[in-house]
Amino acid sequence: MLPTPPRRYLGTHWGTYEANYTEQRLTELLPIAEDPDPSPIAQGMIVAQDAPSRIERPALRAGFLERVRNGSAPEAQTGERGRDTFVELPWEEALDIAALEIDRVIRTYGNHAIFGGSYGWASAGRFHHAQSQVHRFLNGIGGYTRSVQNYSYAAADVIVPHVIGDKRGLVSGHTPLHRIAQETDTLLLFGGLPHKNAQVSSGGISRHILRDFLDEVSARDARIVSVSPISDDTECAGVEWLPIRPGTDTALMLGIAHVLISEGLHDKGFLSTHTVGFERLEAYVLGHGDNVPKTASWAASITDIPETDIVALARTLAATRSFIMVAWSLQRARFGEQPYWMAIALAAMLGQIGLPGGGFGFGYGSTNGVGFPNRNTGMPALSQLSNPVADFIPVARIADCLAHPGETYDYNGQTRTYPDLRLIYWAGGNPFHHHQDLNRFHDLWQRPETIIVNESFWTATARRADIVFPVATALERNDIVAAGRDSFITPSHALRPPFADSRTDYEIFAALAERLGTIAGFTEGRDEEAWLRTMYDAALSSHSSGAALPPFDEFWKGGPFILEPTEETRNAELFAEFRRDPERAALETPSGKIELYSETIAAFGYDDCPGHPVWLEPDEWLGSDRGTAYPLHLISNQPKSKLHSQYDAGPHARADKIQGRERLRLNPADAQSRGLIDGQVVKIFNHRGACLAGLEVSEAIRPGVVQLSTGAWFDPDYSDAHRLCRHGNPNVLTKDMPTSRLSQGVAAMTCLVEVEAFEGPLPPITVFERPSIDSSRIYKEEK
Repeated sequence: MLPTPPRRYLGTHWGTYEANYTEQRLTELLPIAEDPDPSPIAQGMIVAQDAPSRIERPALRAGFLERVRNGSAPEAQTGERGRDTFVELPWEEALDIAALEIDRVIRTYGNHAIFGGSYGWASAGRFHHAQSQVHRFLNGIGGYTRSVQNYSYAAADVIVPHVIGDKRGLVSGHTPLHRIAQETDTLLLFGGLPHKNAQVSSGGISRHILRDFLDEVSARDARIVSVSPISDDTECAGVEWLPIRPGTDTALMLGIAHVLISEGLHDKGFLSTHTVGFERLEAYVLGHGDNVPKTASWAASITDIPETDIVALARTLAATRSFIMVAWSLQRARFGEQPYWMAIALAAMLGQIGLPGGGFGFGYGSTNGVGFPNRNTGMPALSQLSNPVADFIPVARIADCLAHPGETYDYNGQTRTYPDLRLIYWAGGNPFHHHQDLNRFHDLWQRPETIIVNESFWTATARRADIVFPVATALERNDIVAAGRDSFITPSHALRPPFADSRTDYEIFAALAERLGTIAGFTEGRDEEAWLRTMYDAALSSHSSGAALPPFDEFWKGGPFILEPTEETRNAELFAEFRRDPERAALETPSGKIELYSETIAAFGYDDCPGHPVWLEPDEWLGSDRGTAYPLHLISNQPKSKLHSQYDAGPHARADKIQGRERLRLNPADAQSRGLIDGQVVKIFNHRGACLAGLEVSEAIRPGVVQLSTGAWFDPDYSDAHRLCRHGNPNVLTKDMPTSRLSQGVAAMTCLVEVEAFEGPLPPITVFERPSIDSSRIYKEEK
């Protein structure tokens, strides 16, 4: 039995909290004292546990259940996913049906016809980690088609290793923030340092660090320049805002590069000893091939940043210790590889890579913990076993895979084939939150024969499943929370019993594995407690930090255990060793150096990603004559009141809405020209779809731009010809296209729209209520 803790804690992706009880009822989640800047997201968790949107029991879509019970062929099922009613069934019957469907698909088509969908954010716990659980289960029954990359930085995930040999400075190995605060004189931010993004981090948080960093930079009077269409992307006194035209950051970097070259401010020595291919990039910047010099004036015409500002910025970067930060959001656009490649090139031209407070880094502020000088610690993890199926797809190409089974596509120098997916099992994640062009996605989602979803709430994805299993939330199960970026480990206690008839993912998959004959390999004879003890002990035995972690029972009864960084990791500049000796510390690129021109990429022959950084005009942008029908650029960034779409039904997230709709921000000049006023409901639309939102008129948004953050649960009105989303999900508007053939990443930020006043009665929000449940079929509780 797990020892009873005197105080109970909860670890989440947005912070660590101590539970407060009143008369044995959970009433409050209090942030731990070690957190200097706690997130308020947790405020809505307790109420949401009993919300109408919780899934009470196993439920099957009526048309699917009819097909299964009649023994009909898969194509004979009736009803449309997303609009059909559901029938609640006892666990045993629902599990039997799911196991039979999985077995049927494997026997008929093979394991590659199963897609295992997950996104890792369902829980910060290391055992009840939905992604690990579903992958472990599917690998145990013979494998599945997997996805690679993520929606956060897919383009960067592919391009950065080609340029510097690995992913240092992207997902790990960053120059520590405190080092930048101490040493950097000019901090150039592309995409800002948004505090709302830094509220969260995969794996959990002990301390939110961004505000302390910005305060430290401000105290030194260092210059902070934020290049963004949104001024409050960086909340700090004294920030200089360059309101760039969205999608043109690469052009700005090229204009800066031209100034450095033409004025002889680039570091020729560093370029010759630590990079390859500069002569190719230099020729492009000077216009030797296309007769278009990438001057500051040229860049100004594209970016809408004054030429004088570009020239002055270039000179300042060269004259001071400078650091270039690029947010993950920049590469979530058409040709998103280019600003990342060019940022590395610009830092190389300045010659400060590897110096204290100099160089470049990605993702600072995009999530908490980036730039935290963590220790090399062994963290608890659940093995996902090995996958014998070789098929995979880039994560953002799921809709294309459903649309084009058997067809080929390019990816990172390979020609691959989309598999023919017949069954989708999704656990942990909501693709109808983060995928693009949701109306197209909804239609393609009808194609698989079977869709099974493990979920706690009736999200848009759960509503579009054939079999829905209700899952306990993080408040309703025991776990261990640990994050490498934050270097801490904490017990996460079950704070209340599971809601209604819900179970954990582990219990669900164990029951399915038993039916499919793979129970021994999946559970290894362990229950939840045994797994927690095993995982903790494994992490304890591999711990190399020198910190004395307690035995499990003592750990479980205690609170968060924070592992302070060593002095060495606190002062570890990115590529410091490479700078000192580029031969001994050679990079894992073909040349061993930073590749400003890549022979490898050039050999791929991609017109949308050539052999060196270039400016390529996006499909939709404010500088195009084609944009007259939709003259506003949509920024669909991360929300401030929730993590992605999690707990959108909770009171904290709903309090940030306007008339129940997601908040849209628009510049006063654009609002006035359209006769729009603050607080009214507006319609945002383009040729892909439309949605409603509550309007906030704000000077923080540059003219020509609208900001509608992601996270509103998809709530389409099927009586409307355009399937209007009543709630404000921006992904009904975004285009489902790849960044390029190199990475096939997400290009959601390349999107033009129009905004107008909404006329007529406001349609009600329905997505926070239960879908239609067939009450004529009575659910019988199992004894």
